[in-house]
Amino acid sequence: MTVRDQGLVNQVFDEQKLRALQGEMAIGHVRYSTTGANSWENSQPVWRADEREIALGHNGNLTNAVELHASMREHNVAFRSTSDSEIIAALLSTHPAGTIEDAIADVMPRLEGAFSTVVMTKDRVVAFRDPAGLRPLALGMLGDRYCVASESCAFDIIGAQYLREVEPGECVSLTEKGLRTRQVMHGERRAFCVFEHIYFARPDSRLEGRVVHTSRSRMGELLAREAPVPGADLVIAVPDSGNAAARGFARESGLPQDDGFVKNRYVARTFIQPGQELRKHGLRLKFNPLPDVVAGKKLVVVDDSIVRGNTTRQIVQMLRDAGALEVHMRISAPPIRNPCHYGVDMSTREEMIAHERTEAEVAEELGCGLAGLPLARGRLPGDRGRARDALRRLLLR
Repeated sequence: MTVRDQGLVNQVFDEQKLRALQGEMAIGHVRYSTTGANSWENSQPVWRADEREIALGHNGNLTNAVELHASMREHNVAFRSTSDSEIIAALLSTHPAGTIEDAIADVMPRLEGAFSTVVMTKDRVVAFRDPAGLRPLALGMLGDRYCVASESCAFDIIGAQYLREVEPGECVSLTEKGLRTRQVMHGERRAFCVFEHIYFARPDSRLEGRVVHTSRSRMGELLAREAPVPGADLVIAVPDSGNAAARGFARESGLPQDDGFVKNRYVARTFIQPGQELRKHGLRLKFNPLPDVVAGKKLVVVDDSIVRGNTTRQIVQMLRDAGALEVHMRISAPPIRNPCHYGVDMSTREEMIAHERTEAEVAEELGCGLAGLPLARGRLPGDRGRARDALRRLLLR
């Protein structure tokens, strides 16, 4: 049985629908579209019944989806959606191999890009990960049964024990007889997405052996050492993405920290909303500054990253309007100058504020260092050298 729809999980599933789901195996998926339109047809899990019946969930993005789709259409394979995830499902469902594991072993080398994938057949759940390990995939245990998830925090919610990451290029089979593993491919190098550490993953997940919240807090500590703000009065975060780094910055610098904004938690992420105007209006709905906290203060404003710059530009202006004396932006990630093609929707490089701009030009675009609001001493902490080196040192420890 497959149940899927658009909207929040608690809007799609109610008690009646959950009780109707019978059986001892299940997979589920919550996604926003990076390939294919945001439509019901592209919702997951994908279900197909060609040579074999499967349901599939996929986190990532195939960079050769167009070529694979054209090849399969030449062989008269029909598609119901425009999602690259259904391409993987179709390759496995139509494959003549005797087992799903053999089908996966044959299909994986044909896939290019990022694919942390879970497949359910009538008698097992199989998960596999691309040979670079671009997106996360974790293995856990609930009682005497195994489970997999795209983030380890899912295990905490259901009371499962985190065991380890599914290795890049590995295929794990969860069967009635237990766990079976198979190393299908060996990548030339590991290339885990750093944006998971910086922003995308939940703070309570474990990535590459470290809890994400701890990583982000350490980024803030390193930021305070490498780009201090002499004479600052207060550290505030851009919630929620900058919370952990702001705490680390305040702890390392010995500065007090407070909430400079009230956040409306019912507004979607601004950097993945379609269209600049929607993002701008969404930000005004999302953040409201607290004048009693920020007025007359020399502020250190900490955020995790700057993509297009619309959020940061408006945040600076809102803090000005609320009476801040000085605004010093501190960013815990290196400049983002190119889009991601592996499952994080960032659009084109021309929209990136750091693309073909110096730190001073970025500051001018954001409204920092103007109208009595000077830049912090030295270069912005998002420059290519210091921030990237700091992040590398952090993640290699």
